[in-house]
Amino acid sequence: MNETVIIYIMELIGTIAFAISGALIAVRRSLDLFGVVLVGSITAVGGGIMRDLFLGKFPPNIFSNVIVLIVAAITAIVVFVISYFNANKFESFEKRIESINNFFDAVGLATFSAIGTEMACELGFYDMAIFSISMGMLTGIGGGIIRDILVDSTPYVLKKHIYALASIIGSTIYYLIRINGNKIVALIVSIPIIVVIRLLAAKYHWKLPKINLKN
Repeated sequence: MNETVIIYIMELIGTIAFAISGALIAVRRSLDLFGVVLVGSITAVGGGIMRDLFLGKFPPNIFSNVIVLIVAAITAIVVFVISYFNANKFESFEKRIESINNFFDAVGLATFSAIGTEMACELGFYDMAIFSISMGMLTGIGGGIIRDILVDSTPYVLKKHIYALASIIGSTIYYLIRINGNKIVALIVSIPIIVVIRLLAAKYHWKLPKINLKN
């Protein structure tokens, strides 16, 4: 199995993970079928679209690789159907659903952070560390930002736990290994690190400092 196939498989895994995460949030916001599919899909592909625009790729890759978009939409539909027939149990399983959402969100963040960094390197920006790492972060958090705007919420990345920072750390590790080794090793090392950081941050409520203004 060559590197291109492995990266494509990882992209599909990230797509499914983010689509599940986005769809679950849409269900919790009581959106209809179209809303759940839209929010789930944009969570999965939004970061990649933003990255491609920054990289000067127009139209973005997602419109020439519609399989990824179809996978995202189907995943969101499955989440909607399961939730629809288990609506009476949804609230009672709130904590478990939150844990499931955190896990899939962490997997999506990790996978797309690595892929975004790789895309920048592939296009010849491997000598521009900050730019390549930024593309990894944008790919990882972009879809979530659009998702939160659509559901009328302050973007998660700006207020809760260690999110963007986890993406930056993972993208940096991917970049350093990538320019001194190979893609597969970079994926194997960076993705688990991001997942672990995100899950630990969610479990122990790690947060960056912020100012709490009181009236």
